[in-house]
Amino acid sequence: MLVVGWLCAMRKILFYTVLWCVCATSFAQGNFTMRHHSSDKIKFELINNLIIIPVEVNGLKLSFLLDSGVSKPILFNINGVSDTLKMDNVEVFTLRGLGADGSIEALKSKNNFVRVGDAINVHQDIYVVQDESINFAPRLGVPIHGIIGYDLLKDFVVEINYSSKYLRFSNPKTYKYKNCKRCKAFDLTLYKNKPYIDAIVGVHGKDVPVKLLIDSGGSDALWLFNDKEQGLFPHEEMFFADYLGKGLSGDLHGKRSKVNTFSLNDFKLKNVNVAYPDSSSISLARRFKARSGSMSGELLKRFNVIFDYPSKKITLKPNGNFRDPFYYNKSGIVLEQEGLRVVKMKEKPVMVENFGTSTNTGNNLTVYNTAGYSFHIKPAFRIVELRLDSPADKAGLLKDDVILAINNKDTHDLKLQEVNQMFRAEDGKLIKLKVDREGRIMDFQFKLENVFKQKSSQ
Repeated sequence: MLVVGWLCAMRKILFYTVLWCVCATSFAQGNFTMRHHSSDKIKFELINNLIIIPVEVNGLKLSFLLDSGVSKPILFNINGVSDTLKMDNVEVFTLRGLGADGSIEALKSKNNFVRVGDAINVHQDIYVVQDESINFAPRLGVPIHGIIGYDLLKDFVVEINYSSKYLRFSNPKTYKYKNCKRCKAFDLTLYKNKPYIDAIVGVHGKDVPVKLLIDSGGSDALWLFNDKEQGLFPHEEMFFADYLGKGLSGDLHGKRSKVNTFSLNDFKLKNVNVAYPDSSSISLARRFKARSGSMSGELLKRFNVIFDYPSKKITLKPNGNFRDPFYYNKSGIVLEQEGLRVVKMKEKPVMVENFGTSTNTGNNLTVYNTAGYSFHIKPAFRIVELRLDSPADKAGLLKDDVILAINNKDTHDLKLQEVNQMFRAEDGKLIKLKVDREGRIMDFQFKLENVFKQKSSQ
């Protein structure tokens, strides 16, 4: 087996070496190009409003987030595969992202072979983060090895069909827009390789023009930067402090609230979720003075989107998600798929043939109940953040509790996204949890609450 594996690896290295030599003469440096077609379609997963696509790096198949808010691909969570990636031409760099923990060190690798569907780039720069704490997989419940954005989007017209969960990359020289009465085209502002759009938010009784980063790598609906002069700040009786997520430079905290309306030309949505991040978490983002915040996945998924970077425009078409309500996690629990646990599972009875033996039914078949138990390794869903005074906090849940069952459903039979969805149900929904707390099995229950009504009544 070891010999066969070594031969297969050598064949793969030889194949990509030859392919690189052939392609290097026909593909522009630093650009993605279609190998065989003028367009290509690939399926994606949509998890927590984030787009996850298959990306091949130097012959290794990985999973990346499609993040329009990053300019260069970033690779992380590569323990066990770093040797296989064969990255050369390495320099040490410092990266800054969202979060208050400062900068992180990365290695810049040049001339990497990257393939997404039929699109390839044989001279791709990649930043490699070796810090093991930079890992978004536990929050999504699936392996994530990196993020990619501008370098993939800039060379094509890219259709993102959130309804059917596919991307289509097309050659901008041959792409033809279809007649579409419900579609609207908007100008894009590209600043440091990131796309911005102009919108209007209705807040505090007035309409405020805003310029927003189009951020497919964010799972929330809308982020706004506190600016009292502009009228952008949370209503004093309609907000709650919360953990907002994890950025490249650390955890993000802020306040969650609602805006009355969010408008893009004729497209208008009401009671839209908004987060106001703490200023310490977004110092880098505010360097673009015209920027007021971000439009992210919870808003973007309500449209089918066409990014056209070569023409500096974006086209939006409302889809079946457009009128969906905006829900918050009302439990106060943030979960991670962290570590593994052993689950004892009952086996089903087995039908055993017993030819030649007389039975009451006259058939030559006797059923033996051989049901027993087997043990399986399953992911553990651990509480990693707990909002103060939330229903879960008041019920007695604690950080590091491992959730074994939710509303009588074993969590090992559920995906992380399915568990999180239960925390976004209607007000008053009863949530029953069975948890493992350092080896003790404990039961808790609470009802989901509207935190805004709760705050205004205090």
